[in-house]
Amino acid sequence: MSLSELAKEHIDHIMRPYGHTDVLLFYGVVAPKLRKFLDKKEIASKVWLPSGKIKYFLKRGSKEKPLYIAELIDSVTPELLEVRSEKKLSDARGPLTPEQENVWTYFPPRKLSDFFYATNSERANRPIERIFFDIDRGEGVSAKDAQEVTKAFVEVIQDEELSFTSPLWVCWTGASFHVYLFLKKEMPPTFYEKHFKFTKDSMSTFTEKWVAEVGKNVAVKVKGGHEKSANAINIDSSQTPSGKLCRVPFSLHMKDARTVDGVSIPLELKMLNEPGLISDLTSYSPERVIKELDELARRLPEKFR
Repeated sequence: MSLSELAKEHIDHIMRPYGHTDVLLFYGVVAPKLRKFLDKKEIASKVWLPSGKIKYFLKRGSKEKPLYIAELIDSVTPELLEVRSEKKLSDARGPLTPEQENVWTYFPPRKLSDFFYATNSERANRPIERIFFDIDRGEGVSAKDAQEVTKAFVEVIQDEELSFTSPLWVCWTGASFHVYLFLKKEMPPTFYEKHFKFTKDSMSTFTEKWVAEVGKNVAVKVKGGHEKSANAINIDSSQTPSGKLCRVPFSLHMKDARTVDGVSIPLELKMLNEPGLISDLTSYSPERVIKELDELARRLPEKFR
């Protein structure tokens, strides 16, 4: 049986293929659609813990053995999933490859895990080839407000007519939006510092000017930078530099250790104009994503399909 056949067999309970929670069937099915998008990018995960004082831990290539998308694709098999349903890793090492063992530690069975990647490498001071902005909702701000801000932000960027980027791309995170700029060629870390880093009370970078412009065009309060506050939306570019992480398209989004409350969904820019967009995006379950995966994957940036 192939992985896709196993997914069809468990299509109505994709998160519990053998009677208990296991995210790896879901991620194993979506991973081939992400091969180009995540090529040579170190994968990371946020593993939720159902009890204890620590809510979750990050597993990432800067501190652990790195994991790459090609290894994930090759490692996730029906046989691996069946072994995970029956044994602990310490008892299963015999038949597993080293890559499968590594995948197991990034996405352990019986736990929910978000799927992240190193935006521009896990190592510090590396070149950058993509820039992303997190449209981050503070307490009291709705997803509909985030849609309005994202739409206004995209329009401001498009008015700039940047010569060094491919077309803009937008992704729903499961709770808000990411806006991406893919550079036409790798740039040194100083390129981000000079053009996209947000510094309070400065208007020297694109980000600072764009944030100010968006703030004039929307009803909700808009801020730049990483520090969130109630009743405001942050436009945050700080996860762009090497050593920072970004959520992967099709990642699960968790409310807590027992609850999936969304899935990251690729979008087309024109969809930001749709009045019913948030209602549709929040209706996505892991099962619906698998059923519509081919259609959704066609919304990935053209060069990564």
